[in-house]
Amino acid sequence: MLTAMLAAFIGGIILNFMPCVFPVISLKAFGLLRHADNSAGTRREGLGFLLGVTVTMMALAGILLAARAGGAAVGWGFQLQSPLVIALLSLVILAAALNLLGVFEVGLSAQRVGALDVGRGAFVRSALTGALAIIVATPCAAPFMASAIGYALVQPPAVALVIFFALALGFAAPFTLISLFPALARLLPKPGAWMDILKRGLAFPMFGAYAWLVWVLAQQAGSAALATLLAASVVLSFAAWLYGMAQHRQLQGKGHRLMYALTAVLIVAVLAPLPGLIKPGDALPGEAAAAEVAQEKWTPQTVAAERGQGKAIFVNFTASWCITCQVNEKTSLSTQAVKEALAKTGTRYMVADSTKFNPDVDDALNEFGQGGLPLYVVYPADGGPPKVLPQVLTPGIVVNALNQASGKKA
Repeated sequence: MLTAMLAAFIGGIILNFMPCVFPVISLKAFGLLRHADNSAGTRREGLGFLLGVTVTMMALAGILLAARAGGAAVGWGFQLQSPLVIALLSLVILAAALNLLGVFEVGLSAQRVGALDVGRGAFVRSALTGALAIIVATPCAAPFMASAIGYALVQPPAVALVIFFALALGFAAPFTLISLFPALARLLPKPGAWMDILKRGLAFPMFGAYAWLVWVLAQQAGSAALATLLAASVVLSFAAWLYGMAQHRQLQGKGHRLMYALTAVLIVAVLAPLPGLIKPGDALPGEAAAAEVAQEKWTPQTVAAERGQGKAIFVNFTASWCITCQVNEKTSLSTQAVKEALAKTGTRYMVADSTKFNPDVDDALNEFGQGGLPLYVVYPADGGPPKVLPQVLTPGIVVNALNQASGKKA
């Protein structure tokens, strides 16, 4: 248990540097920079972030454990298997990007229009940033995390929650330590006019995260859901602009209540159709995992029937919302070296797609002691025990594993 807690804590620290977390983490860094000359403000930012991370992590872990206790085969990142969650999360990130561009302000008061707000709302905003960071972090699996989560999911609930708590503490640790120790905070650059430019620049990583989520939704639910989300995004953007206009009219003492009311109506119009229209459907055509190589759909029954039949089997457990999976796809699995190795060794290439909920995939993750994606398994041609590859691949790792599984020399 202590080993799993340590692995979870280290994995949480590393998770800060994973690509899916960067857009939201950049907001946290901006918050610390904003309070670099204000130790009380820096502490508020850090403690708020810690609270948001831990509460959200424990809530997600509780829901996950309750679902598994009820018989559902779900794992880390389970909420991103829902098109509705993806749609709502993408709209939240779009709103955050528009806020960074200055289309509207959060907590704007008559005395602080256009300013870098350092008031009492910093704690709440920082806590919400922590909550959002945890939610978008789940598609990434940092080193050490998979084994820790896999261990947690087969333990009693109390033990599992302790391990997830260690993961949350590791994730929040870097920013919390900087915020609580003035000596570290003093290393940050001083606030100034340059931060207004930085604030607007940080909107673009958020737009990138929004684009990624839109792509994931298209993979999950098809073109009808994509059209619904894009229409909702346009209406939400108009509502945000209208809200910003109302804020400035309020500052100037002009009529603004009608504009606020219209904004509320537009927000309802954005949210109302989502539950009914965002439904799992036929996914849009995606990229082949390894072009020029025969790709088969994985099922546990197929693997059981084909093991030990003279051909190695390579199984790629993946999902469109798993960023680590997509990176491995581009940097390793789709390279010419891996394609040639698959062809040369006669390995059967199978893809287990968990973009939409697939209980067989989650059962397989449990079988191999993994708490989340990605998972890469090679079954030897002679029917020997399967080998689990690292979560971060290189072409060399894959080629060597294929050669060994097929009994051929590199």
